Amino acid sequence: MLKLQRYVVCGLLILCTQLANADNIELHVMGGQSNMQGWRGDAQSYPADPNQLDKTIPFFFEAVDYASTNRTWQTLRPQEGHFLKGHFGPEVTFARSLKHFGFHPSIFKFSFGSSSLVEIWKAPGHGGLYDRMIRELQISIRLLQQAGHTVEIKSFTWIQGETDAKNDQFANQYYWNLQRIIHHFRNSIAHNTKLPVILGVDEQHPLVKVRPQVVTAQQKLSQEDPNTAYTTMYGLEKSDVTHLTAKGVTQHGQRLFKAYLDLSYNLDF
Repeated sequence: MLKLQRYVVCGLLILCTQLANADNIELHVMGGQSNMQGWRGDAQSYPADPNQLDKTIPFFFEAVDYASTNRTWQTLRPQEGHFLKGHFGPEVTFARSLKHFGFHPSIFKFSFGSSSLVEIWKAPGHGGLYDRMIRELQISIRLLQQAGHTVEIKSFTWIQGETDAKNDQFANQYYWNLQRIIHHFRNSIAHNTKLPVILGVDEQHPLVKVRPQVVTAQQKLSQEDPNTAYTTMYGLEKSDVTHLTAKGVTQHGQRLFKAYLDLSYNLDF
């Protein structure tokens, strides 16, 4: 009964927020490496959309070296590359679940496979892929503002870490490197020190099994901060030693959505 009451109160809060901010864009930022991209998420098995929700969900993405929306806002869809009909990541069921629950999400997604924080993404301001992601994000926000919208970043999801487990040096630095990115994103980009942050990494990746420091780092960050959640990838269907199938990607997005609800509204179900 208590959970049901919380569910109803949460729904009323969401409705009131939407009525007060009819032109406000609820922007969810999603980044990381191959399982964020949906490397083996074959769009041949793209989830059915009988209510045509995808057409109502704005989408801006770049899969580095593969495809993008060419710096335009489109609507949620499979992304070109990897398979004949393209690929997709956890953003699909994450966004649809938000929509089903009464939110009006817009999704910004930026991904690059086999990429470490140390060598590829780098620290904020050091000219790495993180800085490039932020530039693209700022372009996407300006486009929305020029169209007359106000924009509020509602969450930051980060699915990455396997490549930082390739040696002890990278793995041992991962906690501090990821903490630095989260701090910068909250304070300098979202301007919200309590922004919900959702983390995840493949615990069963061969490199991560050898150097689980990256898992420990994400778990520690979530334990230290009530606005950060660690999500597991155990039990999700894979096509190889690490990459999720279309079914696994679909389930992954649902887990990310549940983590967001728990962080934002203390609603666990």
